[in-house]
Formats: sequence, structure tokens, C-alpha cells
Amino acid sequence: MTAKSLSRRGFVQILGAGAAAAALRVPASLAAATTSAAPVKAKAKHAAGELVRLSSNENPYGPSPAAFDAMRDAFGLSWRYPDEHVDALIADLAKLHGVGDDQILPGAGSSEILKIATLAFNGPGKPAVTADPTFEALGRYAGKTGAPVVKVPLTADHRHDVPAMLKAAAGGGLIYVCNPNNPTATITPKAQIRDLIAQAPVNAVVLVDEAYHHYADSADYESVIPLIHDHPNLIVARTFSKIHGMAGLRLGYAVAQPGTLAKLREQQAFDSLNILVVVAAQASLKDKAHLERSRRLNRETRDWLRTAAAGMGYKVLPTETNFLMIDLKKDVAPVIASLKDHGVEVGRRFSALPECLRVTVGTRPQMEAFLAAFRKVMA
Repeated sequence: MTAKSLSRRGFVQILGAGAAAAALRVPASLAAATTSAAPVKAKAKHAAGELVRLSSNENPYGPSPAAFDAMRDAFGLSWRYPDEHVDALIADLAKLHGVGDDQILPGAGSSEILKIATLAFNGPGKPAVTADPTFEALGRYAGKTGAPVVKVPLTADHRHDVPAMLKAAAGGGLIYVCNPNNPTATITPKAQIRDLIAQAPVNAVVLVDEAYHHYADSADYESVIPLIHDHPNLIVARTFSKIHGMAGLRLGYAVAQPGTLAKLREQQAFDSLNILVVVAAQASLKDKAHLERSRRLNRETRDWLRTAAAGMGYKVLPTETNFLMIDLKKDVAPVIASLKDHGVEVGRRFSALPECLRVTVGTRPQMEAFLAAFRKVMA
């Protein structure tokens, strides 16, 4: 068959039978992990030079099998802009959160939401107020706008210092709250978050990043999406990178009042979403059993790891996420390097907590590999 005679339909058939099928097939190990009633028990095997990656807070169980099916089916639509599918996804998200379609703005990962928020609400004289430590992306984006970035240290129990953040934002700007917080894995209690939103200056926008929302079990945590109705200066960011297992596909979204979203939309690139991630997200939203399995397996493995680390004499910060921080009582930089030499990659060093090691919760075999390397390094 010549290139000229290869029709779109023929191409899709070939792709579906070959490369696409291979690329979109659920790995057997992940399928087993997500359908098993208990964490994977098989012994971890790691080829020479292959790292156990526990550095980026990814979901090791991957997307829903239904998401893979949806992406396979969508290859035939790759020649079209995904407008209708984006509209359908917006409708699904709006229904999920009990808001109007005009209150949802998808983006290429929640990172895009953070970036366009700084473009819309930061600039010279309009500071970005963040915790320290917290997810660094918003502060970096804000700095590029010429905005001063005010880093407010967390409290002694690793919560956002709400009074200090409000004081720093007295002149307006953008207040960024990551809850649960990355990298500490802790939450700021719901009453304090409500106080921050209620007391924020009218010329300040509050952006609450709920990337790890699905992993939080504490009764003292809540999503603030229901508060959007009464607060035009509130934005909530969500992502499909964590519980939905789509970090490599890039999809996030903002929830806010229509007027606020309009200001974000002005800063967004046209057509920043692709058809595959959109249909995968729609399928994932419907597969609640897969999401619950991912959450349960994370909780079980996280609790097991926390107990093991405590049994070795280390303090572990309270965690409401898919990662945890282990207090080593010494600088973590050499430990991070040594673990990598032993085939395990963990989170980077955070200057505000230089003695705490951030470790993503992977599968049980991955965490067994981590503990084996950790014991050698810390011996």
C-alpha cells in the first residue's frame, strides 16, 4: 500500500492493531494491582539501571481501563479539534460539582490553571502569597509577571498560617493555598480555610489547589468548591494527574464564578487540550470503582510504610496524600543521592524542611524496594 493510497480509515485500523494497541494496553502488573483485593504481593524486580520512581507523587496504578478503551476509540478523531468533547467533559464536571457549565475551565494540567491565574491576578504591586514550603510552580509563574512573591512559613504543625497570609495579602494579589499541601502531605483544617476565604480582601483572589483532594481521609478536611457560590474571588484547581493516574496526559481544571473564569480564559492558549485526554477523563469519571481501588491501595500501602518507618525510629509527618515525609534529623541531600545509587528515586530536597525526605507511595513491591535501600543507606 502506498502512502497516497493509505486512507485515514486504513491508517487507524493499522494503528489500532499495532502501535496504538501497544501504547494503550494496560500493563498486566498495573491491571493486577488495581483489580486485586489486596496490595500486590509479588516480589519487586528491578533491572540493572532501572529506577524505582517515588519522586513525583504519581499514581502507580495508572488510569482506569475504561480510559484506555476510550483513548483507543478516539484515535479516529485525532484529525478534529475536540470542541464537542471538551463541552461534554465540562458538563460532566459541572454536574459532579453542582455548578454551571460556565463555572468550569479545563486546562493542560492544573499547572496551566496556576500559570494563567498568575497572569490574570499577579503583576507589579500585586503579590503572590504562598506557604513555605508548598508546591513551587505558582510562585515561579508569579515571579515572571513581576509580582513580589511572599512566602509565609507554615505553622509548627505544618499548616498554613492563615493570619500571616491574610496580613501579607492586605493590599490584594493572589493567595495560593495547596490543601492537602505538597510537600508536607498535611492539611490545614477546614475552619481555618473557611476563615481565610471569608476574610480575604475583596481585591485579593484565593486559589485553593486541591490536587490531592481524593486522598484526604481526615474529618477536618473538606473541599471548598461549595463556597464558590458566595465568593467571586475564590478559584479551586483540580487535576487528573493524581487519583485518575493521568500525569502523563495533562488535564486539570478550575472551578470558579463565571466572571472570574472569564479572566482566566483570557490568558489561556487556544485548544490546549487533546482529544485523547478528554475522552479518557470522561471515562475515568464514570469508573468510580477504579478510583476507589486506587485510593484504598494507596491508603493501605501508605499506612504500612508509615508504620515501618516509625518502627525504625523515624518520625513521619501526618499524611493525607499519596506521599509522606520522613524526618531524618539530618540533611536529606546525601540520602537522596545514595538512594538513587541504590536504584530508588525519591523527592527533592526542600530548603524549608531540609531534614525531611518526601517519598511517593507506590505499589507494595516498590515500597519494599525503597525500605530495603533506605535501611542500607541509613545503616
